[in-house]
Amino acid sequence: MQSFELNRHGKIVFPSNFFPDLDFSAFTSVEHLDSVIRRDFDTKAPSVSEILSRSAQGVYKSKFELMRDMALSGFWANRFALTMFDKTPTRWADVPRNRDDLYMPTLTPWPEAAERMASVQAAFRELPAAWNDSAEDLIFARLFNVFGARRHIAGSLPTVKPTVEQLLADPSNMTLRIGNHDPNYPTYTYDEILDSSEDVAELEALGRWSMVLHNQHPYNRNDLQVVKVSELKDDDYVVVFQPRDREVQRFITRATSGKTRKGVSYTSPDPVPPSKPYPAIDVSKEFTIRPRIDAIAVAHGDTVCTNEDLIRNTAYNWSPMTAASIAEKTGIEQRRYTSGTFEDLALSAAKQAVEHAKVGPEDIGAVIVCTCTSGRLIPSLATWISGELGIAQSHASFDLIAACAGMPYGLAEATRIMQQVKRPVLVVCVEKFSDKIGNVRPSRMIFGDGAAAIVVSPADESAESDIEYFNSYASGPTSEVNSIIWPNPDFDNFITVYGPEVKSLAGRYLAQMLDEIKELPAPAGESGSLLDNIDLIVPHQANKTMIIELAANAGLSADRLYFNIEQVGNASSASIPLAIHDAVRDGVIDKPVRIFAPGFGAGAVAGYTVMRIDPKVVVPFHHAEQHAEIDPTHGQPTPSDVELAFR
Repeated sequence: MQSFELNRHGKIVFPSNFFPDLDFSAFTSVEHLDSVIRRDFDTKAPSVSEILSRSAQGVYKSKFELMRDMALSGFWANRFALTMFDKTPTRWADVPRNRDDLYMPTLTPWPEAAERMASVQAAFRELPAAWNDSAEDLIFARLFNVFGARRHIAGSLPTVKPTVEQLLADPSNMTLRIGNHDPNYPTYTYDEILDSSEDVAELEALGRWSMVLHNQHPYNRNDLQVVKVSELKDDDYVVVFQPRDREVQRFITRATSGKTRKGVSYTSPDPVPPSKPYPAIDVSKEFTIRPRIDAIAVAHGDTVCTNEDLIRNTAYNWSPMTAASIAEKTGIEQRRYTSGTFEDLALSAAKQAVEHAKVGPEDIGAVIVCTCTSGRLIPSLATWISGELGIAQSHASFDLIAACAGMPYGLAEATRIMQQVKRPVLVVCVEKFSDKIGNVRPSRMIFGDGAAAIVVSPADESAESDIEYFNSYASGPTSEVNSIIWPNPDFDNFITVYGPEVKSLAGRYLAQMLDEIKELPAPAGESGSLLDNIDLIVPHQANKTMIIELAANAGLSADRLYFNIEQVGNASSASIPLAIHDAVRDGVIDKPVRIFAPGFGAGAVAGYTVMRIDPKVVVPFHHAEQHAEIDPTHGQPTPSDVELAFR
């Protein structure tokens, strides 16, 4: 499934927000699956009784609010069918009796169903429309066609359904019979669901929900019966469940055989502080060769995803929110995604940087790629970029995983390596989150795609160092170390963020960094501390609201900080250099300045760089040129390469 698509209206759509597509290879047991199902479906979904109670109490102020609860209840009732099975109406005589990969539901009749459903319908008619009467009536008709046809108690649905043979073992077991089955009963195509469009973002999302639920019942709902299997006749039509893919069937086999894997358990020891602090590194004192920054270039994603787009793509497991509430909570108004590859982004920034620095492939001593979202392990992205740049040999090309502290870590390593190679080092910071988010709401609100490349070269002997100080740290309580996880099997292997723990580690590190540079001396000829002589603070663009609060707690006013997160989101390792670039573009940096750049994030890692930035080293960004001269195969093997490999 694509991470995002542009529909025929030119709007961005996230298919995984509407089509639950769990990775069953990640589940260790039925209990593991049940915990995910409870979180994504049970905690949000009201029962029919709860819907009627809320209606009687006047909780619903509009038709939309009632319909939202109806849809959530529908997703819950179909929770296992949506995530595990495809439903196929089949003539009873044609249903195989002894296959272990075909299943049928065993149901409990619901005598009060018709009366309850009529009450819900009446409640809807009494409510005012939230935005658009005709659109809301159309969506309700779809929802009620599914919701009102319920003939059984949904709460009795088992996680693993019985096979046909198991159902027949007890003739009194009850299942669903379809009367007057129409094999051409209309359903919505994938593209029809993606192309659904409404003027109101909330209604557009709900409209897609209703279409997905409609497709879960590809038969006439007006003549459904819950009957004993002993009463089925050869020409009756029943609902047969088939596993959606091989991994679902393998999971069922593991679960029913008792051979499920045990989850790994970890200890959480109390963290022990270091025997003595790690002092800041004074570059001029510690190193003979002083680093000069020759170029900073960026590559942005080509697709904008606004907060309004998120609301149009509200997933079935998201709590209600508005575009304004996202901005208030995060400081983000939009983020950028790339329709290209991870490699495209990185190589685009790298090519711009080396061209601006006038550094040829024969001069580059090392390539360091800072990233936490690479799916490329062999060869590493750094070695791949080295090859794409025509570097016959470098002293070192490697990927470095330091998440949101990637740039400080990368510049520190570049400074160290340069002492040995005595030639330029290329540092590339790149992230592509858009295909690693799925329907996880906090991650979707925050993360974007982007890349930046920095060329660090040996300065002239008489020149001052552009990188003045740096330091780095890692670890802490295990709750903070595991505060951002990817892949996370508990969230279908998508990236997940545990906000309170992230805020805790960010606050801890930011205070520590500020305390350090307050104690460092002012540059030669200046008074006060190093902090007093910082012209601009460009922090990791994690969450603007959170960073401003943490900075205030540490005694820093917001006017000393620069943010571009409003327009690009959180791009992890690339966020600081992207912000430096935009600070030059915006005229905030219009002459050489000293900046303090702290980064902190996943794995409880952190680091900072105090450096001088001259606007002339920043390469102007021209989006139309971003993908120029990039290999259309994205470095993947060609047919001739494959043929050669098998000779």
